[in-house]
Formats: sequence, C-alpha cells, structure tokens
Amino acid sequence: MKVLRTVVRGTGSYLPARVVTNAELSELVDTSDEWIVQRSGIRERHIAADGEFTSDLATNAANAALENAGVDAGEIDMIVLATATPDNTFPATAVTIQERLGIEHGFAYDVHAVCSGFVYALTTVDAMLRAGQARKALVVGAETFSRILDWEDRTTCVLFGDGAGAMVVEAVETDGDASDRGVLSSRLRSDGRHKDKLYVDGGPSTTQTAGHLRMQGREVFRHAVGMVSDVIDGALEDAGVDAGEIDWFVPHQANKRIIDATARKFGWPEEKVVVTVDKHGNTSAASIPLALDVAHRDGRIREGHLVMLEAMGGGLTWGASLLRW
Repeated sequence: MKVLRTVVRGTGSYLPARVVTNAELSELVDTSDEWIVQRSGIRERHIAADGEFTSDLATNAANAALENAGVDAGEIDMIVLATATPDNTFPATAVTIQERLGIEHGFAYDVHAVCSGFVYALTTVDAMLRAGQARKALVVGAETFSRILDWEDRTTCVLFGDGAGAMVVEAVETDGDASDRGVLSSRLRSDGRHKDKLYVDGGPSTTQTAGHLRMQGREVFRHAVGMVSDVIDGALEDAGVDAGEIDWFVPHQANKRIIDATARKFGWPEEKVVVTVDKHGNTSAASIPLALDVAHRDGRIREGHLVMLEAMGGGLTWGASLLRW
C-alpha cells in the first residue's frame, strides 16, 4: 500500500560569529576549562551579537537549507520553528522567517518544547504533511539562550550557546515499509511533575519579565538516560527496526556523559554517534538540526542511512524520531 513519507531534501545551519571559550568564562565566574569539560564535554559555544535575534539565526539557517535542498522559498508552504527564545511574546517568530523568505502563502507557527523542540516540530510537520496540509516544509530549531542565562550562575551559564539549524522536507509517496526514505516513526512524551527541574523563572503572565534559566542539574541527569531510552525503544518498535541497524545516532547535544551512556545502552559505538556539544554547547532546540547539518555536509550521513534522533528538555519533555535519509 502506498503511503506518504516526510523525506529530507536538505539541511542548513547558522552560528553567531562570536565564540566564547571555557577560558573566557573562567574569568567571569568561578569555573575552569577542566571543570566544564569533565562535567559536560563542552569546550566552547557561540553567542549572538547585540541586535542579533532568534529570527536572524533561524532565517540564515533556513536559507542555507533551501540552498542545500535546491528548493526555492516559494515552494515552501509550511514553516515550523522550535524555540524557547522567540523574538516576541507574539506573534510567532516563524512568521518573521516566512516574511523574510518572501513567502506569502501557506502557514507558519512556533513549537515550544525547549530542548525537545526540534523532535516535536519534526513530528508535527510529519503528521501535517501526511495529512495533506502541506507539501514542502521548513523545520527549524533556533535559540538565543544567552539572553535568558544568569551570567553569575556558574552551574548554568557555562552550558548553553546560541545557534540555529534547519531542514527542508517534502511529502513523498512511498511503498510504506522500513526501506522507505523519510520519517519512519516518532514517540513524544512529557511529564509536568518535573517542570521545576528545568525552567525559566519569568514570563508574561507571572513576572512580566523574560526571567533566567534555572536547573537542577543532578536531577535532570538522573532522569535523562531512562527517559530517552524509553522513546528510542518505542520508535524502533514502531518502525520494526533493530537497534543494530541504526547507522547514525544524533542526540540532543546537552551533555557528553548523557550521550555516551545512551549510546552504550543501545550498543552504538562512538563512530556511529554525532557529537557537536564540544563546539556548540547546549543550543536547546537548535542542537539536533545543527548536528545533522554538520554530519550531512561532511558526508557522514548519506542517502539510505537510518538516523535516530532523540532529545529531552524542560517540562520535562522528551522524544525520539527515526528516519531514513
């Protein structure tokens, strides 16, 4: 039976010019390169310039993805942006991307699931494309987390960075089995009982301020591997694929120790894991599309490869998507 699949046509990314090293941060707060690397694997991160907004990063990444896909912006009829740091409370930053790309048709909106945002956005787009609501879409993850960090809190300010990644996808008729290109399965979860473990202490309805990021790092770490393993297992089961068939594991880039522990649990060797956390830090919803673009452009991820994506973020939210490139 023929079915529609959401097939990747191209990827793109954008990083702000300013690079901040661990050594530079050690002059700001009581920390060290050794302390940061040992606990997270992060060595540097990019920080947006004054006057450079989430929409700027996202639009640059979207343009790069369109060029990589060989698709004109006028062919896009859906844009979904995953972000926890929008330009404005409203409207959605996705409509700014739409306007800057010169698109006057279709629809655009934001998805807010913090670090899980890109998996949530891709899953949403996949469902919409398969339902016939659009034909070609841009899925974007973009963040300026530097704007919500407490730069006096050494436990959080050293972990995050700014950036954007994007993917052009298209609904394509396929045979409907695991050999198809495109998104094969996705699993999403959330549990609001854990919302105080990773949150921002502000908002329009509460403090009328943007607020600062707060995190119970040990608690998040304690839940991470078990939660993401659950949705990875589910995505594999739904697609009828064995873990050993996976060509590339592209996880949310938050912490190297979490990435390593998850990969070990599924028997994925280091050479099958895409890691960019050392260069980018935790870019929240941008981390997976940034890592995908790096591995796609350097030739590691190629057509026909099975790629597993997973993430966990504030909420707590978590999810996994399995796709064949």
